[in-house]
Amino acid sequence: MRTSWFIATLALSLYVSVSVGQTSKPSISEMRWGRDFKLHVKLSNDTNYVMDVRALHHAEEFNAEDAKEATTYYPVNLDEEFIEYIKTRKLKIDENTKTDTVPKGNPKTLWSALHRTLGGGYVHFVNSLIYSLESQQLNLYDPIMKRPVTTWKPKPKTKTWKRTRNWVHYIPSDQKLAQVEYKRRKKEKDLQDLQGVPTEFIEQFLLITQKEYDEMLAQGQRMQLSKIDLVRLLLGAKYLGEHQIEFIQSRVSSSVLRYNISNLPSVIIFDDYNAAVAMTLDNTGYKIDYVVFSDQDTISSEEQMHRIDKIEALIITINEANDRVFQRRLSTYYGS
Repeated sequence: MRTSWFIATLALSLYVSVSVGQTSKPSISEMRWGRDFKLHVKLSNDTNYVMDVRALHHAEEFNAEDAKEATTYYPVNLDEEFIEYIKTRKLKIDENTKTDTVPKGNPKTLWSALHRTLGGGYVHFVNSLIYSLESQQLNLYDPIMKRPVTTWKPKPKTKTWKRTRNWVHYIPSDQKLAQVEYKRRKKEKDLQDLQGVPTEFIEQFLLITQKEYDEMLAQGQRMQLSKIDLVRLLLGAKYLGEHQIEFIQSRVSSSVLRYNISNLPSVIIFDDYNAAVAMTLDNTGYKIDYVVFSDQDTISSEEQMHRIDKIEALIITINEANDRVFQRRLSTYYGS
């Protein structure tokens, strides 16, 4: 069904109507592009924000060929409907667990464990993990994530033992160890667990030393550290035990259900359209909540609607492409 758009007189305002009785999340009542790369946002609860456009995520030009292999990721907030969807999904899983007399076993991979809880695709997987790490509701260095101290050695020595014998945790918790693991996996063409992770996350992970990581930690730079920790976690994903997978699944599920719905709106800049697009992630994919153009005072209403149509079509294409990539990975790599 096509979304209905409303064009305001003073500013181009695109929003999805939501009944007040259905949600407590404040919606955007006005968004305008100011001077000096500033974006002014007013919410329905009269809260005002000023965002630096240069600091926001700028969407790259969509490439259909690249989309056949790679997931398109945008750092956006979780939609309240998605949280309700997770609650309903959890209730159904709990109910099935109670009534099912034949145990089906626990998921054997981190991906399948979180997919069972969250549903959705890889963007839901990444966004939910990032939020859990950034909010510190998931601690990768919790005692349960620590490897037991032992002098035991397998005979013959296995590849896994050789790779992880110096790890204190089930994931590489030191930048040097993590970067060595990444380079080995890249050489072996074994980076499936990192497929879909934004390139900028990996680039930052490779640039940061352990000393710099510790400094960022002391300064409370949780947003940046969550990206590095995500890469560390996924590099260790294949070595996680059942208890560690259950722990991460529980913490991610809990953090999503307790998601702060009053978060600052997430805005993506589409430079190709001179557009600032407020977006959220629902259970099907990315959803447009509001759009404003930087040059709206100099373009016609027809041109505005033309761009709206193109942005809508782009998001639909991205969601469909992400789903195809996810379905292929689900059947060929992640398993159960």
